Amino acid sequence: MLSKGSSSDLSHLQHLNHQPYNSRGSINSSVGGQGIKLHTGSNVSGAYDSLLNEGYSSSIGGPNSRIKSSNNGANDGLEILSTTDRASKANRLRTTGKLFDLMSAKSDIDHPLCNECTEMLLDSLAKQLQDISRERDCYIDFLRTVNSNVASDGEMEALENEIKQIQLDESASIQALRDIEDQQRAVRDEIAMLEQESLALDKEEERYWQECNDLQLALQSFHNERDSVNLKYDYDARQLEKLHKTNVYNDTFCIGYDGQFATINGFRLGRLPTQPVDWPEINAAWGQTLLMLHTIANKLNFTFKTYRLVPLGSFSRIDKIEGDRASYELYGSGEFAIGRVFLNRRFDNAMVAFLNCLQQLGDYAEQQGPKLELPYKINKDRIGDASIKLQFSQGETWTRALKYTLTNTKWILAYASSNAASNMTQYTPSAPSLPISRRSSPVAKANSTNTRTSTSTHAQ
Repeated sequence: MLSKGSSSDLSHLQHLNHQPYNSRGSINSSVGGQGIKLHTGSNVSGAYDSLLNEGYSSSIGGPNSRIKSSNNGANDGLEILSTTDRASKANRLRTTGKLFDLMSAKSDIDHPLCNECTEMLLDSLAKQLQDISRERDCYIDFLRTVNSNVASDGEMEALENEIKQIQLDESASIQALRDIEDQQRAVRDEIAMLEQESLALDKEEERYWQECNDLQLALQSFHNERDSVNLKYDYDARQLEKLHKTNVYNDTFCIGYDGQFATINGFRLGRLPTQPVDWPEINAAWGQTLLMLHTIANKLNFTFKTYRLVPLGSFSRIDKIEGDRASYELYGSGEFAIGRVFLNRRFDNAMVAFLNCLQQLGDYAEQQGPKLELPYKINKDRIGDASIKLQFSQGETWTRALKYTLTNTKWILAYASSNAASNMTQYTPSAPSLPISRRSSPVAKANSTNTRTSTSTHAQ
């Protein structure tokens, strides 16, 4: 039994006061070594009733949960906790729980608080108190400043006089404003009258400009018609002159140069160690050159001896029509197989045959035009100082021989063009040499006068 007001009871209450509360306001307490949960609020009574019905008693602060005997000398009895003491303690706990629930409901903080939370709450409230105190001091200072700035009687009188003067000035300004408004109305009437006069002048001016525009349009129409007739005449004259000067052979076979290479229609003819031109491009250039020689021969009604030209683009050939009647391919390849060696020999024979045909056509042209002389002499496989054979010559020598070949062909082409324009009369060639312009012939510049005089013949 616990004696009323014993020290163990006091220590037990202090221990309960420092126990943490959960969110539902319960206290976890160890009663008699067994875990019994004491609820605050409405659950405290039921917990205590169950505790009393089970007959438990607590010796708070001691290690045993049984009834402890107290030895006081002669009186060896048991002190049993009276029903009144138990009810008093239950009421106190119930009241404390209700107070905590009420405090938690009235604030955002759950009660009871631990020491750390209490200190944090006190710090926050102290800071709020400081802020409110500073705000109060600011209001007090402002009130003092307002009270100290109250105007005196002299100042009030001066202010009243100033107000009266401002009112007088206001009256004068209002009167001046009314005078200005009267002047403004007079000006508006004058402006309205002037606007009517301006509208009349605008209509008269519009009528004048309308007549002027009609005249300008008629004049512009006449000028446009005149300019159109003049432009048409100039265009027709230029077209006629262009047709007189047009050389279909120069347009079809454009011979020029690209560095050390002679070119025909943009294809390079030749091959250098530093500039290895692809064989398809060389074969295409040979095909164009053979086609040009064949076209010139047909234009001059000339038939080659020994050989017949067969232009087939990049796979052109020259057929021998006398003797063994062989066929030589005028295209080469960079391969060095055994079969290709014989093909390259046939390619050399084709180039020699081309030189032979070029020499035949050149001799015929020189006979027809006594003043024509090819710039480079042809002797078997040599033209000028270079051999046209590729098998036993270097790239530079072969390229130079091809350049000479294309130059002689260009001369014969110029002769054929001039012969067609002037009907083979008074042919005076110039002295062209590569490089040659892509759109000009050697004879066209020298015989421009003859071309103009033979316009009617050329048109026919």
